[in-house]
Amino acid sequence: MRSRRAVLALGGNLGDRKDILQGGVDAIERIEGVRLTGVSPVYETVPVGGPPQPDYLNAVVLADVTIPARDLLDRLHEVEAAFDRVRLVRWGPRTLDIDIITVEGEHCDDPELTLPHPRAHERAFVLVPWHDADPDATLPGHGPVADLLAHAGLAGIRRSEVPLVLPESPW
Repeated sequence: MRSRRAVLALGGNLGDRKDILQGGVDAIERIEGVRLTGVSPVYETVPVGGPPQPDYLNAVVLADVTIPARDLLDRLHEVEAAFDRVRLVRWGPRTLDIDIITVEGEHCDDPELTLPHPRAHERAFVLVPWHDADPDATLPGHGPVADLLAHAGLAGIRRSEVPLVLPESPW
């Protein structure tokens, strides 16, 4: 399968958030068929929906992938599980959440995976770091990320001094 551009959003609000985010980035890089090409700055954000909970750290990584999006989702769920992700409450607190925002050329609409991500266009905690990682990014079906930011509520989003680094690719 040819390489396609993928955008992945990471977040977490339990445990050592920075170490967990970096561990998630490192684990994603080790997935066969995934090569990370960029990482955004980290943002601290207030929770959206769900029960009362601590603030999140959020970031976006850019990747070239050669595996189908459904296989990528399975591998990402394994990464989340390795960091003790528990899915008990919708939009509840979590150690690590990894969402596939888009995979170039792939569209999907089923209960397990919807691409592009159905709410990415309204989520500033995805759009802000994505724009930092790729100022020319476009969300299929919605337009340039820079334009979407103009309509996103930016309250409650603060750039963190916590950096994430791309690991050296094993491929």
